[in-house]
Amino acid sequence: MLTPQWLDQLRTRITLSALIGRSTRLTKAGREFKACCPFHNEKSPSFTVNDEKGFYHCFGCGAHGDAIRWMTDHQGLSFMDAVKELAAEAGMDVPAPDPRAAKAAEKRDTLHDVMAAAQGWFVQNLSSPGGEAARAYLGTRGFDAHTLQRFGFGFAPEGRQAMKEALGKFPEAMLIEAGLRIEVENRDPYDRFRGRLMLPIEDARGRVIAFGGRILTKEKTDAPKYLNSPDTPLFDKGRTLYNLHRAAPAARQSGRMVVVEGYMDVVAMAAAGIGECVAPLGTALTEQQIEMLWRHVEMPVLCFDGDAAGQRAAMRAVTRALPLLRPAHSLRIVRLPEGLDPDDLIKQRGARAMEETLGSAKSLIEVLWEVERDAQPLTTPEDKAGLKARLMAHVDAIQHPDIASLYRRELQDRYSEFAFPKRESRWQQGGGSGGGGGGQFRPNPQRGGGRGNFQKGRWSPIPESDPESLERLRRAMAGGARDALSSAILAGLIQWPEQIARHAEALARTPGLDPRFGLLLDCHDVSHRVHEPLESDSLATILTNNGLEIPGTAEYSGLRFGFLNPDTGADQAAEDLAQAIDLLVERPVLEAALAQATARFESELSEEAFAEQQRLLKRKLEFDSRLRQMATRQAASS
Repeated sequence: MLTPQWLDQLRTRITLSALIGRSTRLTKAGREFKACCPFHNEKSPSFTVNDEKGFYHCFGCGAHGDAIRWMTDHQGLSFMDAVKELAAEAGMDVPAPDPRAAKAAEKRDTLHDVMAAAQGWFVQNLSSPGGEAARAYLGTRGFDAHTLQRFGFGFAPEGRQAMKEALGKFPEAMLIEAGLRIEVENRDPYDRFRGRLMLPIEDARGRVIAFGGRILTKEKTDAPKYLNSPDTPLFDKGRTLYNLHRAAPAARQSGRMVVVEGYMDVVAMAAAGIGECVAPLGTALTEQQIEMLWRHVEMPVLCFDGDAAGQRAAMRAVTRALPLLRPAHSLRIVRLPEGLDPDDLIKQRGARAMEETLGSAKSLIEVLWEVERDAQPLTTPEDKAGLKARLMAHVDAIQHPDIASLYRRELQDRYSEFAFPKRESRWQQGGGSGGGGGGQFRPNPQRGGGRGNFQKGRWSPIPESDPESLERLRRAMAGGARDALSSAILAGLIQWPEQIARHAEALARTPGLDPRFGLLLDCHDVSHRVHEPLESDSLATILTNNGLEIPGTAEYSGLRFGFLNPDTGADQAAEDLAQAIDLLVERPVLEAALAQATARFESELSEEAFAEQQRLLKRKLEFDSRLRQMATRQAASS
């Protein structure tokens, strides 16, 4: 059994810089060594090796580990293989493992022998007279001899007992356990792969652990076009990426890893000179496969077919990646032209066209927005609210709080631009009433704007002789929502007036706001027009002159945000204020969706309606909790 003490002793006997220096050029820098990181593509060194502490670390991509981690992550070894190799170098004996583990390891080694023998037999069959159909098919794909040899193409002949006869030295039970033969109750076992072009699936060390076979007879419609080995002691399709052992070294050179749908796409890409390419094996990209990709590159590129199935596969990968997102680690997605796979695109337009397509990859958040926006018609307010709810449900799946906050803000901005398009300008050219050159302003009744005009940098109230404008203001004030969050943000904007411009569009598109927001936004519009900066004192005066109260401490009691503290720095205040406004913008949409879900449940009394109402209730509680935590945290930090 490998105890922590034994592993620590092994680490102390290994000089880490000597181990890493065999494949990476290190430069002495004081008590450490530096190099360009071998895990990602960079021009200036950010990778350090410290022999005293026994670890390496990259300040660029975050790669970190000891000698054993280096052997597993960089050299592609399993944990036990890495330990054995390091122990042999250090002159240490590996403790005898648990008998059950030893038996399982022995079984795996024996199954590797079976798979190697099967691969040799498949390759031999390809060059035999019986492999003519397979060779003819490969000729249509245009693969050169080097590609065929490098990927190990072979052929499985027809016949239900052909493999049993060829690999007779192995017990039939082993052939079944390796997935090469199928055992059915009350019937004789038979070969799994028959009449197929064969391709070996290898592990990170290049050992054959499974096979994929493509049918060659078009008339045979009762069998799948592609057939993979089942899960075995050697092969777990959810934890395996086809061609990773070849793609990983290529990715270290290019800084890129491309994921395609199938192994024939991988071969086509490699033949075109794009070697850093992998594929899942008959399933959607799993969480484990995403983590495997991130060990090699920070932004893998998903390049799935342009048909509907390919886009569904890409979206499944996006939703599985959301909970795993962490700083600097995400996905980029390429959509191929409709009806084309990578091989088709390369044949029709050449490798350069494929490179250009990969260069146009979109970010995960952009794809998320486009897919949900185009998922169904958005003709009614309810449809648009549904879009917002779906987007926020994706945000809720993100575990990292900073990334979730940034996704929420950007998706809300995109949604606001889409659902609340910018209205026509509210300015009308005309002479002012004081001999000034400013334009006459007409407030926006939809937004609860203030009343008055701005001439020579000074605001003056609308005269009592303008009853229409006064009535609009009274209606806006009567319908405005006075609450602690709104008041706190109003006070923050008055204290930091330069932030109004940053949030003007988002606030203008948010329904049901306190009418004082409308007046602040109107002041921003006017000041922008006449090139006069807003000042806190002026804003307070304008509110008072227009019959509106300046937000007082009593209005936002309990929400002592950091941006309300006069000692808070400008940058921190801007960040805190932006987070609070995110909540203010999100709130009416969430409340509207909750009200709609409640009304639906009361009318339908269905389980689906109840589940939707409960989901939104949970989001509302989380919203309130997030608001309290934010206010408490920001006030404490200030």
